[in-house]
Amino acid sequence: MRKFVGVFASSLLLGASSVSAACGIEAGSVRILSNDFAALGTVIDEARECAADGVTVSANLTTEHKSLQVPALTVDPSRYSVAMVANNSLVPLLNEGLVRPLDDLVAEYGDQLEDRQLVRIGGEIVAIAFMVNAQHLYLRQDLLEEAGIDAPTSYEGILEAARTLKESGVSDTPLGAADAAGWDLAAEFVNMHLGMGGDFFEQGSAAPALANETGLRTLEMMKALTEFMAPGYMTVSADELKNQYVSGNVAMMNEWGSMVDGIVGAAASDRQIAEATTLAAAPTVGGGGIPAAALWWDGFVIADNISDEDAAASFQVMMHAIRPEVAQDNPQAAAWLISGFDAPESARGMLATAEAGARPYPMTPYMGLMHDTLGVELVQFMQGTESAEQALADVEAAYSAAAREAGYLN
Repeated sequence: MRKFVGVFASSLLLGASSVSAACGIEAGSVRILSNDFAALGTVIDEARECAADGVTVSANLTTEHKSLQVPALTVDPSRYSVAMVANNSLVPLLNEGLVRPLDDLVAEYGDQLEDRQLVRIGGEIVAIAFMVNAQHLYLRQDLLEEAGIDAPTSYEGILEAARTLKESGVSDTPLGAADAAGWDLAAEFVNMHLGMGGDFFEQGSAAPALANETGLRTLEMMKALTEFMAPGYMTVSADELKNQYVSGNVAMMNEWGSMVDGIVGAAASDRQIAEATTLAAAPTVGGGGIPAAALWWDGFVIADNISDEDAAASFQVMMHAIRPEVAQDNPQAAAWLISGFDAPESARGMLATAEAGARPYPMTPYMGLMHDTLGVELVQFMQGTESAEQALADVEAAYSAAAREAGYLN
């Protein structure tokens, strides 16, 4: 078991070169734990192609993956040999020493990988990134034109556009956001706060730094947007937000780039909405010059508590699952980091967010505690039963108690 300490936080840019990988595995058990959305489903479908005599490949795609991963990888042998991770879900695994360093496996089987895909902590490769993700604007250009509105580029402009759309009768609920209590609500705060230029902790410390003017402005904008949403906005997850948009009930939304499949492109569920949709960078806010969206990467780790045979098989299976042909054959599914990826129009919004300087989601050991706290303590404010000042005080108090219990604060 190894303990890693460090921070990986950088924007990832797309490039090109192509080396193919094949399964060619003689034996091993490959057991994958993954979040559940279309792009990861594509990767897992490719991984399953490696199942053969002596090689088993199984997968559990679940939105509960983050709560499962630490206990599942703590047992010996680990229940899963591969965990799909992102910026935030990697940290708990590193803190518990549950991730196998990948330098030897990369050297033996990872010729196709480019340096931008190698997530290093303390000088060791601990994860392989294969796609980038961020939220960005999806706009119904036809509705904006009907109301005589130019496409907004800031949240202040979005509020003005929403008011015009509503008052003109073009859309009763022009805005949508993933404000469901819990993880989604916290992510909305993180996005807005990053765009405001805010920090979450005191410099070089785990002490919270949200109860200030920037935190208040963040909450005020989040609440202002809800005036133009459907009444049940506190129940809307990212998946439900997508459903609202493709059903024609939302004119503007800041939604995940990984959700683009099914909204635009060949797989779009509504051709009229797809053709009327414009993709753009996430909006700025508060006069800032960067998008109000966190930049994420998605990738995988290999569990530490498994045999060398299963580790080698698992890594080779994942190399097959993220080979260049996968990106070439599924260009609409994600903004792939896979070598040789030629980004299509559907990736424009996500890439625009990245290129405009979106800040990475904070990857510190205690950010998970902060995220969990935000998802609980902001609910009353968003429901209108608590002031912004009290909500931020509650966040800092609840987070500080959890951070002290975890040993991050004295």
